[in-house]
Amino acid sequence: MDIESLIKQQIAENNVLLYMKGTPQFPQCGFSARAVEALVQIGKPFAYVNILENPEIRSTLPRIANWPTFPQLWVKGELIGGCDIMMEMAQKGELAPLINEAAEPAQS
Repeated sequence: MDIESLIKQQIAENNVLLYMKGTPQFPQCGFSARAVEALVQIGKPFAYVNILENPEIRSTLPRIANWPTFPQLWVKGELIGGCDIMMEMAQKGELAPLINEAAEPAQS
């Protein structure tokens, strides 16, 4: 599988996905740490990809997303943005409802 297909698969298979530097337990930059903190406070599970262990994803994703920096939060296949946008949404009370709705199982 080529790297673009892998990225698209990751985004499609995870309703809440954070591309970050490090892991939620051990973030490797302040922006990733703040992004994880915002998501953990909401209390819903989320997937992550450590771009430091995946240099091909680190170099390819900014081109696909048209977003140059990390972390990147993806919700239901849509790029939400980076740390600053997440913090702004959290302060406005917009992040928690978005994550809560995305984390709910689909109703049939």
